[in-house]
Amino acid sequence: MTEHGVAGRVVIVTGAGQGIGRGMALHLGRNGASVVVAEWKEHRATRTVDELTELGVAALAAVCDISKKDDVDAMVAATVDHFGRVDGLINNAQTFRPQAPVATVGEEDVDVFYGSGVKGTLWAMQAVYPHMKDAGWGRIVNFASAAGITGMPGYGAYNASKEAIRALTRTAAREWGRDGIVVNCICPGAASKRGQEAAARDTDAHREFMKDHPIGRQGDPEDDIAPVALFLCSDAARYLTGQTLMVDGGAFLFA
Repeated sequence: MTEHGVAGRVVIVTGAGQGIGRGMALHLGRNGASVVVAEWKEHRATRTVDELTELGVAALAAVCDISKKDDVDAMVAATVDHFGRVDGLINNAQTFRPQAPVATVGEEDVDVFYGSGVKGTLWAMQAVYPHMKDAGWGRIVNFASAAGITGMPGYGAYNASKEAIRALTRTAAREWGRDGIVVNCICPGAASKRGQEAAARDTDAHREFMKDHPIGRQGDPEDDIAPVALFLCSDAARYLTGQTLMVDGGAFLFA
């Protein structure tokens, strides 16, 4: 294994069927990792695995609903059964709900965000923990959002779930560090394929939207977010734990 890379490692990426998750899966694969594509929609999982296979990457499609503990446990068990180990876990997946001001946030909003985000992250962390502890080495990367830190209006339930994920990150970092497991968090700023296409259709509006952005553009899932995730999954991150990295091109500075 390379000292500061992921060659030879087995990494689970939830929500890897599209967007940032797909970008991370492809980047990790290109850099030598075996990748488990954990997705709740089978066609998305298969699509990403097909892309990885074409690149010569060892990959496994694992269909699971991250809000269901049994599904998550089965996904991790399938990973260990197939590859014999699990070295890294990237908790990227989360289901969304429409925007709603705090005064009108409903029970379903809270349940969806907490079920898929907080519980899904926790179930996956718990499932990989004994395997990583036995190996004396593990990397967990959770995904939060600057929206939770700044309190973005209209995203109350989402913001609360993302801050809860950061709390889990810090607590696990304190509890699992002696086991050789580091746990960190990324707050990403990246445009989905749909977002990139929208920006290309209306360049003036996009330029106005980005006028205060320090770097002046939205991030790319594979080229901008994925390399940081790779670093956090490598041995180079062995002395970094409990931290939140704002991988947003400096957008957090003017939020």
